[in-house]
Amino acid sequence: MSFRVVRSSKFRHVYGTALKREQCYDNIRVSKSSWDSTFCAVNTKFLAIIVESAGGGAFIVLPHNKVGRINADHPLVGGHKGPVLDIAWCPHNDNVIASGSEDCVVKIWQIPDGGLSRTLTEPVVDLLYHQRRVGLVLWHPSALNVLLSAGSDNQALIWNVGTGEVLVKISCHPDIVYSACWNWDGSKLVTTCKDKKIRIIDPRTGEVESEAPCHDGSKATRAIFLRHGLIFTTGFNKGSERQYSLRAPDALEEPIVLVDLDTSNGVMFPLYDPDTNLVFLCGKGDSVIRYFEVTPEPPFVHYINTYQTSDPQRGIGMMPKRGCDVNINEIARFYRLNNNGYCQIISMTVPRMSELFQEDLYPDTVSDEAAMTAEEWSAGKDADPLLISLKGGYLSPSHSKQLTVTKKSNVLDKIPPKGPRGAAGVAQTTNSSASNAANNNVAVSQSSGVSEQELKEVLDEIRKNKDEIRKLKAVIVKHENRIRALEAPTKAAARAPENENGSSHIDAGSHQVDAPLETLKLAPDEV
Repeated sequence: MSFRVVRSSKFRHVYGTALKREQCYDNIRVSKSSWDSTFCAVNTKFLAIIVESAGGGAFIVLPHNKVGRINADHPLVGGHKGPVLDIAWCPHNDNVIASGSEDCVVKIWQIPDGGLSRTLTEPVVDLLYHQRRVGLVLWHPSALNVLLSAGSDNQALIWNVGTGEVLVKISCHPDIVYSACWNWDGSKLVTTCKDKKIRIIDPRTGEVESEAPCHDGSKATRAIFLRHGLIFTTGFNKGSERQYSLRAPDALEEPIVLVDLDTSNGVMFPLYDPDTNLVFLCGKGDSVIRYFEVTPEPPFVHYINTYQTSDPQRGIGMMPKRGCDVNINEIARFYRLNNNGYCQIISMTVPRMSELFQEDLYPDTVSDEAAMTAEEWSAGKDADPLLISLKGGYLSPSHSKQLTVTKKSNVLDKIPPKGPRGAAGVAQTTNSSASNAANNNVAVSQSSGVSEQELKEVLDEIRKNKDEIRKLKAVIVKHENRIRALEAPTKAAARAPENENGSSHIDAGSHQVDAPLETLKLAPDEV
């Protein structure tokens, strides 16, 4: 007698349900950019979608209660000078979003509660360093105000948004960075690159700890860290067939699992739920969402099911777990962007008969509170994200958190401007500046954070310029006196009557000049 053993899993019967059209969003001008991005970001308060915009780049921010048809003149977030390529909500502040654009700038925005009433063009802070377009922005999972950005200049930067400065510059990539992902506590970073390699990087030093070939295909690859430390990747083989793989960080070159999926040419975005260990594969241009469960036993990656739709998807966003409805056993919620401007909401649900809170489906999940500051992370501290219970549902804070940016002072800001009226104005300005700076040496260094050595170098430069200006003034006065003395006989000769020989007789004090007028010229060394 033969029998088949069915693997026991609480997620074997997960199914997707699309909300009614009046509960979704419509008439959205989704971006037509060819950049491989999800074009969508979701949190518990807002839905953000990159849209087409004339005269630069923009994205639209919609509160979850503003559903239905969106007006064509709806306010946008539109401060970029080029198309927006990627957006990401801050995990520790639901009102803060980061955006990267083709104008080489990363901007941080503060969205008011209730959404926008007019187009927002002034960001909280501009992060300037990249030399080419910025195609990736990613927040740290547990440190407050730590942001990673990557651009087509092959640079990956880690920013302290609170001060607007670069903490770490990662320059190990020889080509464009396709994707990046933090591990669970933010102590490691995994990236994929156009050179077909996957790398594990120490984010504080920028050093590569290990690297290996990822997928053989030339199209874009993606990699994410799973909660227990393994790495899940998607890509293409040499025959342009789509693949996914599971790898261990200490053996990147030997995948634990490598499976061919299909022959579609759309890039697959892996969306991960760390609470249930479910991975959802959403391909660009696909009309399906495949989902898998990752377990410790072979074959490790278990296919569960596929959600089928009628329209291909342009982009997709995933709601954080604290935004899901625990009353209907919802474990994931997706926002699918179609080419026709329709944003469809899909709810993934586990069927249960009981109406009580299902503790096995909802373990403690990531909260919106940071576990540490950017300064603590930069100093070497690591911490797991803080967790909260979803029993009774998640309640968002009644007041929005304000992002405050305190930029560090620059010693160059203390140098006074030059005077407006030539050398005299410069001399007066530098003289007064030097005396003021010398008298307030200690006060300036304490208030601005400038070291005494830097201040001393600036003062020495000012004194040096002051001496040179004084010498230049003396030379100018000397030459002016010589020119007047040389011009006096010439002017007198021009006024004197000419004699019969065409010569002029001039009595200038004790000197007598008797020469033709054309000979009264200055020698070259007299000028």
